[in-house]
Amino acid sequence: MTLLVDVCALADLDPERGVGALLGDRQVALFRLADDTVRAVQQRDPYSGANVMARGLVGTTRVTGDDGEERDVPTVTTPMLKQVWSLDTGAVIDSGGKPKQPLAVFAAQVRDGRVLVADTPTELAEGEASA
Repeated sequence: MTLLVDVCALADLDPERGVGALLGDRQVALFRLADDTVRAVQQRDPYSGANVMARGLVGTTRVTGDDGEERDVPTVTTPMLKQVWSLDTGAVIDSGGKPKQPLAVFAAQVRDGRVLVADTPTELAEGEASA
């Protein structure tokens, strides 16, 4: 059973910046986006093995969906080797020529000014390293 953990106040997070947090013994990276929504992914960079995803660069990338429509998705770029992932799905957008290694994504929501994050990933994508 997935539980939502109260991690911090939304006001504690700077827009378009990441911060690391602990969910039990699991490290996650939290990102407050410009629209005040929050995304959470594993803190461990699957390519370098370092716990640095919260120090990544937040941005957007235009992608073409399965329906053929283009849309902008929020992304994070690792500070180590510059791979890029979707913050919504954990899918690799740019693997830098390496095999694709997705990120684990944790459901996050803002309720009454507090950031709540699921204690387990929404789903572990194939090839995802332990979070």
